[in-house]
Amino acid sequence: MELKEILAISGQPGLYKFVAQSVRGVIVESLLDGRRMNASANAKVSALSEISMFTEGEDIALADVFTRIYAHTGGKEAISPKESPEKLKAAFAEVLPEYDRDRVHVSDIKKCFAWYNTLVGAGFTEFKLPAENE
Repeated sequence: MELKEILAISGQPGLYKFVAQSVRGVIVESLLDGRRMNASANAKVSALSEISMFTEGEDIALADVFTRIYAHTGGKEAISPKESPEKLKAAFAEVLPEYDRDRVHVSDIKKCFAWYNTLVGAGFTEFKLPAENE
């Protein structure tokens, strides 16, 4: 399973693995409970490989942020996304000190840590972008 196959669906909690194309959208499987569902064609579906974070320089791919978190935690789960905003910001600053504090909101940081923890729980150990694999 590669990062390009992992999807975030607006309005739906958690992450999903792409299973197949359907007539009315895509069939996805939850990484949390394994349930399959149809994500309609009008739902905002984003592959994690296409998402990036704002930094003070150039934007950094979410895969690179996950790689930094993985190295920082030694392959274990990161801080809980339910921690206080101050703790989340401090933990994120340790991993990505150059993040843009004006454009990256606490909700983005929560989502980043929640997604990372979900991926590690699903057995991910490498977060490469598709271009790096080819």
